[in-house]
Amino acid sequence: MQLPPDDRTLSPYTGCTRAHWEAAADTLLAAVEPYATDDRALYHLPGDRQSWSGRLSDGLEGYARTLLLAAFRRDETALERYADGLAAGAAGAWPRITHRSQPLVEAASIALALRLTRPLLWDRLDDAVRHRAADWLADALTAEPWPCNWELFPVTVGGFLASVGYEPEASREAVDRGLHRIEKWYLGDGWYTDGDGRKFDYYNGWAMHLYPVLHAWLADDQRLLDLYGGRLSRHLEDYARLFGGDGAPLHQGRSLTYRFATTAPLWLGALTGRTPLSPGETRRLASGALRYFLDRGAVDDRGLLTLGWHGPNPAVLQNYSGPASPYWAAKGFLGLLLPADHEVWTAPEEPAPVERGDAAHPIGPPNWLLQSTTSDGVVRLHNHGSEDVRYDPYYTRLAYSTVTEPSASYDNSVLVDDDPSRTSIEPLGVGDGWAASRHMTSSGARVTNVVLVRGAAEVRAHLVAGVPAGTPVRVTGWAGAGAELHPVLGLDDGLAGKTGAGHTLFVALARLTGEPAPAPLSETAAVTAADPHLLAVRWADGREVRVRVEDGQVAVSGGD
Repeated sequence: MQLPPDDRTLSPYTGCTRAHWEAAADTLLAAVEPYATDDRALYHLPGDRQSWSGRLSDGLEGYARTLLLAAFRRDETALERYADGLAAGAAGAWPRITHRSQPLVEAASIALALRLTRPLLWDRLDDAVRHRAADWLADALTAEPWPCNWELFPVTVGGFLASVGYEPEASREAVDRGLHRIEKWYLGDGWYTDGDGRKFDYYNGWAMHLYPVLHAWLADDQRLLDLYGGRLSRHLEDYARLFGGDGAPLHQGRSLTYRFATTAPLWLGALTGRTPLSPGETRRLASGALRYFLDRGAVDDRGLLTLGWHGPNPAVLQNYSGPASPYWAAKGFLGLLLPADHEVWTAPEEPAPVERGDAAHPIGPPNWLLQSTTSDGVVRLHNHGSEDVRYDPYYTRLAYSTVTEPSASYDNSVLVDDDPSRTSIEPLGVGDGWAASRHMTSSGARVTNVVLVRGAAEVRAHLVAGVPAGTPVRVTGWAGAGAELHPVLGLDDGLAGKTGAGHTLFVALARLTGEPAPAPLSETAAVTAADPHLLAVRWADGREVRVRVEDGQVAVSGGD
């Protein structure tokens, strides 16, 4: 990908300007054009992999997701090609939208693109084409979505169809129904769970906030914009902390192959004026993520997005991932809707949160603790409240970071009798420098976990209950370079031990750092146990913390 020269005056952290985003969008759009069918209704991108929805649906996905990119770019030449594809697709080349089918997802991208570019695309179509396209989209109004972020796809289609006067009553009903259904998943402080349970990941930003806020903004509905925009603004207070100093988003959750779609909520806040972030901070975070992936092989020699994280990586894929799935990354180009003279493009970049000082930031609804250090730019997420057993290991580990990925050997886990499972996670609290939870293993063990952090150092304590005396226990830490784990209580040098009668506490010091010569891990904290449930932690800087750990209860006291 050929990008313009860096501008280190306007963008001292990333070198990227609006011209870099435009060049990236243009490269991606040009690269997919050769893979369109003759009628331009389907884009069959190369590769052996096929999603569980099949080749026809995958071809529609290629059309819809790259159309969304063309819409954000407002590329009239490209939009003419997509107009041809729309005519052919709605005339029968596309699969029908049915209950819980992948075309429902793609219909939302098509509808959003049409709504954003109405004067450039929709208004220029023949009446007959518009009618057929609206008829095809209308099946989304009554198709039953999966009970998760999918509820917002009928909302997005309904919003567009209502705006062009097509079946206005049914369209409004679809909007109202979807917005009503997601309310039960809003848990406060800007956080949704992606359906029932406690599924917290990037779907918060690139779906649960994106679609309602854009709908309210495009409809000029001030009441809805105040509601959903207020939630977005609160979410961004936490969300800005999920990016490392190298621009990397946290490596957690599903659909990670969407990559810089992680920047969508940042741009959305600037676009709608619902953000606590300055223009320079917004662009620094967004451009940092774009640069991070482009510099690490996300785009191949043909200009195509690969199925993976940096380059190709099957570990981050799901069964629904097809050749065109990565092009939901198009959402990351939302910022191109902002004019070139907008201050988000003209203001000098400002440092990201990770660059402004070490932090141990608690996030309430997910029960997460974000631990970040400026010396190496690493952000670590201590997960004490998010799970989705369908997508292990990207939900079930105790910790994630911007520089590691989950390993097949069960990093950041507690293995009780060689059982690494972590289900029924019960949040027990999060606060200044600590987080706690309890979980079950498939064999019935109850494990109460607490982590305390200071700088890059961590104290991890695990109380194991519900198993016979003599049950083997092993704890693991971070995987990869810069990772350390040191036994403190109940563990041998191999980080293994055995339970006693009743409850047994296991404690270790952990660290993940990019510092070239850190102090020995054993010197970062002194940990003593007054009794089997009471820990005293004295950090190297003199701060003291006391922790009482019971089965399913944790109390933390002390501090500066």
